Amino acid sequence: MLESENKERILRGIAASPGICIGKAYLVDREGVEVIPKYFVHASHIPQEIKRFQAAVKLAQDELRQIIEETPEDLKIHTGILETHLLLFQDKMLYGRTIEDIQQEGVNAEWALKKVVSEVKATFQGMADEYLKERVADIVHVSDRILHHLTGNHHVKIADIDKRVILVARDLSPADTSQIQLEHIKGFLTDLGGRTSHTGIIARSLGLPAVLGLSNATALIRTDDLIIVDGSAGLVIVNPTEETLVEYDERQGRYEAYRAQLSRDSHLEARTQDDTFIRVMGNIELPEEVVSVIDNGGDGVGLYRTEFQYLSRRDLPSEFELFDKYRDVVEVMAGRPVVIRTLDINGDKALQDANTHIEVNPALGLRAIRYCLKHPEMFKTQLRAILRAAAFGDVRILFPMITGMEELKEARRLLAEAALGLQREKVAHNPDIPVGIMMEVPSAVIIADQLAARCDFFSIGTNDLMQYSLAIDRGNRHVAYLWDPLHPAILRMVRRVAEVAREAGIQVAMCGEMAGEPIHVPILIGLGIPEWSMNPNAIPVVKRMVRSLAAAPCRDFIGEISGMTCAREITKLAWKTFGQALTGQPFAD
Repeated sequence: MLESENKERILRGIAASPGICIGKAYLVDREGVEVIPKYFVHASHIPQEIKRFQAAVKLAQDELRQIIEETPEDLKIHTGILETHLLLFQDKMLYGRTIEDIQQEGVNAEWALKKVVSEVKATFQGMADEYLKERVADIVHVSDRILHHLTGNHHVKIADIDKRVILVARDLSPADTSQIQLEHIKGFLTDLGGRTSHTGIIARSLGLPAVLGLSNATALIRTDDLIIVDGSAGLVIVNPTEETLVEYDERQGRYEAYRAQLSRDSHLEARTQDDTFIRVMGNIELPEEVVSVIDNGGDGVGLYRTEFQYLSRRDLPSEFELFDKYRDVVEVMAGRPVVIRTLDINGDKALQDANTHIEVNPALGLRAIRYCLKHPEMFKTQLRAILRAAAFGDVRILFPMITGMEELKEARRLLAEAALGLQREKVAHNPDIPVGIMMEVPSAVIIADQLAARCDFFSIGTNDLMQYSLAIDRGNRHVAYLWDPLHPAILRMVRRVAEVAREAGIQVAMCGEMAGEPIHVPILIGLGIPEWSMNPNAIPVVKRMVRSLAAAPCRDFIGEISGMTCAREITKLAWKTFGQALTGQPFAD
C-alpha cells in the first residue's frame, strides 16, 4: 500500500443518526446487479419467462419472511417495514407491470424489471417532499432482491457477522438493518440514502451512529481500515492520525456521558423553573417509531404522518389496514395524545400509475387537503379509520395545508359524514375527536381568527410555512442559506398564530423542525406555545433545556427581538442570552 493511502482522509455525508464510533470497517457487497443484459424472448417462451420471474419473486419473498421470523426480539418493532416490502413483491406497480413488459415487449425478466423500476424511480423523484422521495429506495431494495435470484447472486447475511465492526455499504435495506446485532455492529455508513430513508430511521431508533449519502465511501474504504464515524456532524474519518483518535475518543466519552444523563432525565417533565409546563411530543412516520417516542420521554405523538401506507402501491389501503396501524400506535401510547395528520401528498404521483400527468410545481399543486377533497370517498376511508382508532385512546385529527374556510368546512363535513356512517353501522368509534389544522400557508395565518372559530387547535408547520412565506426551495443549494426559522417574518407569523389561539381559547402547537432545536426553546416559551413535537431523538435535550430556563426572561426576550430585522442577529443574541443554559459554557462573541 502506498504511503498516501494511509493518510487521514475526511468524507462528508448526511448526519443520519447522532453519536460517535471508532473501529474497523467491514465492507458489505450491496452493489446490486449493475450490468443487466437485454435480450428478446421468443413468443413461445414468454410463459416460461414469466414463470422464471414469478419463481424469483417467490424465492425473494420466502427469504424476506425468514428474515422477519429470525429478527431478534429487540428489533421486532421494525418488521412492519419488512412486511410492507412483502406487499411490494405482489404490487401492480412492480410485479404487474414487469409481467406486462415481458408479454408486450418480449424481453427477458431482468430487463423488464429494471425498466419498470427506472420508471417508478422517475415518478417518485419528482416529488417535492423529501420523505416521499426516499420511499423509492423501498422499491429498489425489493427489486434488487428479485434480481439477485434471477441472476443467481446472493446477499451476504448481516446476521452472520460475528465481530465488532462498522458496516460500510453502497446501501442497506430495512431487511439488512433488521439483522444488525448490536453487540457486533458499532455503526454504519452508506454511499446512498438520506436522513428520512428507512435506513436512517432505523439507525436512530437503534441508537447507532450513521452517516449516509457519502457517494463513494465504498470505493475509498477497505475492510479492516480504521475509521471514525461522527453521526452528529455527518463525518467519516478514514485512517485517522493518533491525534485525531485521541480527540475523538474524548469526544465519544463526553457524548456517551451526555446521552446517559439525558436518558436518565428524559422521563422528567419539561417544566420551567417558574412552573410553566411544556408538552414535548414526537413526530413519527411509521408505527414502529412510537417506541422511540416513549423511550425518549415523549409526552405523546404530536404528528403522525400517514403517507407511508399509501405509497409504492396502485391500489388504496383499506379502512381496516389504516385502522389497524393507527390503533397500534394509539394503544402503545396508552392514553397519551396521538395527533394523526390526514394524507399529505400530491396523490396523483404516489397513488396512481407512472403515466399520470406530472405536475410542474407539485408544492403548489394538487396535494394534501386539496387532493383529499377531490377524492372524498378515499378521504372518508381514512377519516373512518381515524375515528375508529379514537375509540382506543386520545386521538386528534389534523388537516394539512388548509388555505381558507371553505376547505376546513368541507373537511369537517366529510368527517361528520364518516362518523354518522360508523354510528349507523354500529362500529365502535369516537365522534367527538378534536379537530386541528396545520398553520403552514400564509393565507391561513392571515385569517387565523376566522379559522379558529371552526377548529379545536392549531399546529404550526414551520417547514412549509418558511417555504411558502420566504419563497425558498430548501433543496436548492443556491437559496438554502435563506432557510431560517428566526427570520423576522416567520417569528411574526408564529406569534400571531399563538396570540389568536389564546384569544379564541384553543390549543396551539408546533410540529415543524424549529421545535426540535434547543436554541429555539426560549423563543417558543416566550411566544407562549405550550406543545411542541419533534424527531424523537431531540426530545431529551429539548426537555432538559426547558427545565434550565424560567419563562419570564423568555417572554422579555421576545420583546427585545421584536424590532430586530436580521435572523442572524436574532440567533446571535439568543446564543448570547441563553447559550450557557444549553452548552454549560458562556457564549463566545
